[in-house]
This record gives sequence, structure tokens and C-alpha cells, in this order.
Amino acid sequence: MRAVLERLRTGVIGVDEAFEALKVLPYEDLDFAKVDHHRRLRTGFPEVVFCQGKTIPQILAILGRLTVHNDRVMATRATPEVYAAARSDFPGAVYHEAARIVVLERQGARSAERVGRVVVASGGTADLPVAEEAAVTAEVMGAFVERLFDVGVAGLHRLLDRRQALTSARVVVAVAGMEGALPSVVAGLVDKPVIAVPTSVGYGANFGGLSALLAMLNSCAAGIGVVNIDNGFGGGYLAAQINRLGGGQAS
Repeated sequence: MRAVLERLRTGVIGVDEAFEALKVLPYEDLDFAKVDHHRRLRTGFPEVVFCQGKTIPQILAILGRLTVHNDRVMATRATPEVYAAARSDFPGAVYHEAARIVVLERQGARSAERVGRVVVASGGTADLPVAEEAAVTAEVMGAFVERLFDVGVAGLHRLLDRRQALTSARVVVAVAGMEGALPSVVAGLVDKPVIAVPTSVGYGANFGGLSALLAMLNSCAAGIGVVNIDNGFGGGYLAAQINRLGGGQAS
């Protein structure tokens, strides 16, 4: 980093070239983790900590390093125990229990400005944890999010009653288990991208979400992209990126 900054100071390279060089500078090696401090430069958002499979000391160590360089840090699939430990080390930690997400915000940091409009629609109440993961992720990344929960196709009138909300969105995240039909119906109603998130909710032949995943991949409606089973984070992240392309004004 010093070499790049020195070359910038002496005029050997320009600002744009220096910025590109900084994007790929080395990570911080914690032995058990290699923390990518330049991810925000490359992708627009800092590295996100996936808590599942990590010990609490590992999670806290990674969060501690990320908060040094970022105003806002997110940890997904966080248990109440992870939150309790995080709150002890980071008093301002916020826990979104339904989404299983911990958000750390640097004291004095400017609040994230909500822009655009992302709609997160879920088929049933049982899909809510995955839908909330998508919604909170998009919100932390700066999107204005509207939630339409329990609007599955078994009672189609519930979804049609919210058609105006769907059509006003820049992007729709459709979260559903069982037969996974919700994204197909939504995509047939709107002229916006639809991100389909299959969930593992369903009876035996749902195969832990595989039936919903395959149904979404085989949808006859155009404009659908599909993420993995129960991957609310991936759906929310992609929605926020698409939403950002529309600029700062809400739809």
C-alpha cells in the first residue's frame, strides 16, 4: 500500500490507476481467516461474516478487524449466543432475530441512506426467516425495502391485492417453499427482475427445497434469476446491487 501511495504522491500514477491497484492489495491474515479489507472498494460492500461453522472467538476476531475499516459490518446466520458475545465486545450491535443477522455500525457513522425500492415477497409465514434475511441484507446495503409476507399462490388474491407495490419495485425477491410457484406468478405480473429464493419448507417430496429450486429453474416466466435453497442473503445482496443501478431516487 505504501508503494502505491508513494507513486500517487510523486505523480508516477494517477488517481484512477491507484484506485485499481488498491482494490487487489493483500488481505489481513488472522491464520484461521484472511480478512479482505478491500472488498468494499471492489464490490461496493464490505466482506460479510458467515457465522455458521465458526467459533464465537473467530467471529469476534473477524468482526473486530472489519469494523476498523468499515462504518457498517454484517454477520449472517448468527445465533443469539453470537449476538450476546458481539454485544459485549461491540455495544452498538443490533440483532435482527428473524433474519439471524447481526449488524455493527461504527459510532458516529452516517446512517445508510435508503434508495430505490426492493420488494421482498414470501409465500408463507414459514418462509419468513429466509425472507427476512433477504430484506435485512438489502436494507443494510442501502435499499428501501417493502415486505409482502404470506402472499403465496394458494390464496392468489392476497398477492394481486399488492400488485401496485410489486410494479413500483426496481427488483422483486420472491421467497417460497412447497412447489415454488410464487416467482413464476410474480414474473408474469411485473416488468422488473425477479430473484427467486427457494426454501426448504415443505412436505417429503419437497426434498428439503429441491422441488422448489427445480420449479424455479424451470419457470416458463422470463426475467427470473434463481439463488440457492434458503439463501436469503444471496437474494437480498443481488437485489441491492440491481437496485443500486437505478441511482438514488426512489421509484
